[in-house]
Amino acid sequence: MDSPASTSLQALLARHTPSDDKEREDLERMRHHAVTLEQPFSRSQATAHFTGSAVVVDPEGGRVVMLHHGKLKRWLQPGGHADVADGGDMAATALREAREETGCRVHVHPSAPRPLDVDIHTIPARRDEPEHHHLDVRFLLVAENPEALVHDPAESTGVQWLTWDEALARADEAPLRRMLEKARRVVASAR
Repeated sequence: MDSPASTSLQALLARHTPSDDKEREDLERMRHHAVTLEQPFSRSQATAHFTGSAVVVDPEGGRVVMLHHGKLKRWLQPGGHADVADGGDMAATALREAREETGCRVHVHPSAPRPLDVDIHTIPARRDEPEHHHLDVRFLLVAENPEALVHDPAESTGVQWLTWDEALARADEAPLRRMLEKARRVVASAR
């Protein structure tokens, strides 16, 4: 029997509309995992587990946060693993991770689709973990106090406010660019 958290995740994924073939394929796989994984939000699931991340924009929507990931050595959006306290609410995961990784108070952008984007990406094997997949559910958030931006040295080697063009120039893969472009369109239409 499905848990309330798993049922909520299934409903969230059911209402998402993908924007390209990669996202469509990832969404179908994520819908399957939401039903078949025994503990979809737990890192103990060796092959795959759900994560939450966010495009964080300033209140005017002109700048976006990117952080230089400490382990992956790439410029990425804030995000990470679901915690038990999130109760399976992927927006709660994205909000918590964004707060932890930027130091800013954040809220979900009022006119953004929920989720904004979905993506499956492979995490390389490390000493203590085999290669596995992150089933990433992505949201658009607004930083209420962008001047508070700080980075957590345990998570990243740096964090910066960037213009949309600067962020897109640092985006080193198509799904990251796709998510940033979606976010830019939402904030532009909200102005």
